[in-house]
Amino acid sequence: MTAVGTRRTTYEHARRKRISYLLAITGLLLVLATASIAVGVRTIPLNEVLAGIQGSAEDLEQAVIDKRIVRTVLAILLGAALGVAGTVMQGVTRNPLADPGILGVNMGAALAVVIGIAWFGMYRPGSFVWVGILGAGMAAVFVYVVGSLGRGGATPLKLALAGAATTVAFSSFISAVVLPRNDIADGVRSWQIGNVSGATTDNVLTFLPFFLAGTVLCWASARGLNSLALGDDLAAGLGEHVILTRAAASAGAVILCGAATAMAGPIGFVGLVIPHVVRLMVGVDHRWMMPFSALGGAALLSAADILGRVAARPAEIDVGIITALIGGPFFIYIVRKHRVREL
Repeated sequence: MTAVGTRRTTYEHARRKRISYLLAITGLLLVLATASIAVGVRTIPLNEVLAGIQGSAEDLEQAVIDKRIVRTVLAILLGAALGVAGTVMQGVTRNPLADPGILGVNMGAALAVVIGIAWFGMYRPGSFVWVGILGAGMAAVFVYVVGSLGRGGATPLKLALAGAATTVAFSSFISAVVLPRNDIADGVRSWQIGNVSGATTDNVLTFLPFFLAGTVLCWASARGLNSLALGDDLAAGLGEHVILTRAAASAGAVILCGAATAMAGPIGFVGLVIPHVVRLMVGVDHRWMMPFSALGGAALLSAADILGRVAARPAEIDVGIITALIGGPFFIYIVRKHRVREL
């Protein structure tokens, strides 16, 4: 067999493998979406779920199903957004520890939203989103500048440490803003952990255009991120506009993170876990990683939401706690795998 024939066979094998993974993860997401509608304090049989989706269930069950459909859709969109944002951040910074939560981006958005609520009387989801995106962008720039100081520039370890310190500082600021305000404390406290229990149709419709805009920006940068993975000098040599690609990809990730945090609070670790899993499945080509990260993030957040509902029935555990329980050990694994001194 010639070299060209060997390469073609390898390419076809990889393509079939990716398509099979794509079908598998899509099927998993459909199962989780169905389970998300059926499972909760009141369990609904599958036939009633199907009837509810068609709008022919009994009144009470129809109301429960309608509420859970909205919650499921929001969880899927948020998970997809955080999965794609994590993939882009790891690509832009070439940092295996990059995650919107670890780098302080989510907490920056949260701080901005809390300030908007407490000091400027904001209460509409639409205003939350713009403020959240602004806060996420400022936090991303701040962490990158701080992580770039000193010898060696923005190494993965310095960025992670700068992000962790920023997250702690912003969390303290949020407490300082909220503590004197009993009128907003209860609502902000639950939102600050990260949850999708308050999902409404308005939330979904508000978030959707930002999700599409951020995803398009990230997707348009996918080929450029492949070049950046080779190093800035080589990427520039290949004709890539390094600064423009990095700016467009970062803007897409910031839009996704800021809007997602405004809708459901700072949910961490989805953007850390998913890119690593996806890389094992489809390799390092960002054109494949993007759709897989969206589906993987949606599946992870849906599963975490279901687990939070059934683990402590009739109460619920916020989805942000579940993702932290999953992502914390994974973060330690990544650090040990890459050996901290080499980061």
